[in-house]
Amino acid sequence: MYRHSRSSIGGNRKHIQITPKYRYKMMRQEKIKVFCKVAIEEACKRHQIKLEIVKVMDEHVHMIVDIPRTMTDSKALQIIKGLSSYILFRICPNLRKRYSKGHFWTEGYFCDGVGESNYSVAYEYVRNQEFHHAFQ
Repeated sequence: MYRHSRSSIGGNRKHIQITPKYRYKMMRQEKIKVFCKVAIEEACKRHQIKLEIVKVMDEHVHMIVDIPRTMTDSKALQIIKGLSSYILFRICPNLRKRYSKGHFWTEGYFCDGVGESNYSVAYEYVRNQEFHHAFQ
């Protein structure tokens, strides 16, 4: 459950939501959803951010990550958004037609701590995003 480092023990799980610039529904195609998921997974893997679940919707992405305790939320989001954009533009160069400046994600994001007591609720919320958005 908790991560151990040389001098500390604890968790630093976050529920994160990121959105493409201008809230375009860029991930409608299954192929783009898969590319987006792969780009986020690779960005997390390269920086020891443990990705527990990721759900790519048409116009946003939800995920639960466990970031290293020495990393700030803003640094984690900078890594996830920046590196996943970089990877995504390499995998799918046609995205540059819509995002010519190379910024795929909006500047803003949602980030909230997820503790042991509310982990199952947050996990189910992310896992059931299709059901959640079906009624809106």
